[in-house]
Amino acid sequence: MRVIVVGAGVLGTLHAWHAVQRGHEVVHIEREAEARGASVRNFGLVWVGGRAGGEELAAALRARELWEETAEHVPGLGFRANGSLTVVTDEAELAVARAAAGRPDAAARGFALLDAEEARTLNPALRGDFLGALWCRRDAAVEPRTAQRALRAALLASGRYTFLPGREVREVTGARSVRDDHGGTHGGDAIVLCTGAWLGGLARELAPELPVRRVRLQMMQTAPLGETLTTSVADADSFRYYPAYGSPALDALAAARPQPQVAAEHRMQLLMVQRADGSLTIGDTHEYAAPFAFDVDEAPYEHLTAVAEGLLGRPLPPVRRRWAGVYAQCADPARLVHREQVRDGVWLVTGPGGRGMTCSPAIAETTADTLGW
Repeated sequence: MRVIVVGAGVLGTLHAWHAVQRGHEVVHIEREAEARGASVRNFGLVWVGGRAGGEELAAALRARELWEETAEHVPGLGFRANGSLTVVTDEAELAVARAAAGRPDAAARGFALLDAEEARTLNPALRGDFLGALWCRRDAAVEPRTAQRALRAALLASGRYTFLPGREVREVTGARSVRDDHGGTHGGDAIVLCTGAWLGGLARELAPELPVRRVRLQMMQTAPLGETLTTSVADADSFRYYPAYGSPALDALAAARPQPQVAAEHRMQLLMVQRADGSLTIGDTHEYAAPFAFDVDEAPYEHLTAVAEGLLGRPLPPVRRRWAGVYAQCADPARLVHREQVRDGVWLVTGPGGRGMTCSPAIAETTADTLGW
């Protein structure tokens, strides 16, 4: 088959990868020189632990397998099975972690409840004052700024892949054919549009009632830490934002101790991942009401710095980068992604939300199976 993939973020790139792996020819079109959206503005987390039970968890577990398998052929992904520690600082937070460790699917997630000494043994960089941590051994990480480029290099080496950057697809021109803003027409046996947070233009024309919203976040990256952060790290505010942690214990925590005002206002949690160069990616916030601000707000960064330093028991290295990003999220929380046939042979796949880096390999595999690749 000849497959046209529009959008070179992580979701589009993984669709191209699955098509080439199955022996097909791919033409991959991207409106920027390379992806610059949420696919590179994230933690690189393969975040299994917090996923909702059922289909979402199954997709995350399958995606983790696929990331690891792909990394055997593409070491430039920077895949590492480092797991994560969600650190708790008081008895109310510990009760939520204990409830999560008691879930029927806790073993599939790799959950274990650790005391403070066990957590520090696993991650010696955590020298702050805390009671314990929820360990998720199934969590992992990749390098978000380089993963797509590494995959693209491997795709180009296949001889069945063409990358066309700097071209915006403007319209579907006929049966399984699209036209770009350079006047080029590209036809194939299947067309997959992975337009990310770009929900206007062609996406709106093809799917006027697209059930997808945009979400804005703020993050930052430090200079190298100077030591190894052996796991990814989260604080207990993460319990408030991921469906796996819903329980009476979480309800009790929320009732007894609301988040600090800045954290509640910006719907914040701490996630902290060490990059290959030793720097730390730290975030994040969640903003749902458009239009979004064009600038970044300093108060969330100050809060995240304080929380991270409290867990590390030391000052953070200097912050080298701050940024905002926008991702697309399916409005139906029960659905992992919005996948819709918008024309004959033309499919729109978008809206994985904050699950894009985690679940894209499995989402793309499902698309390939659905379309009979």
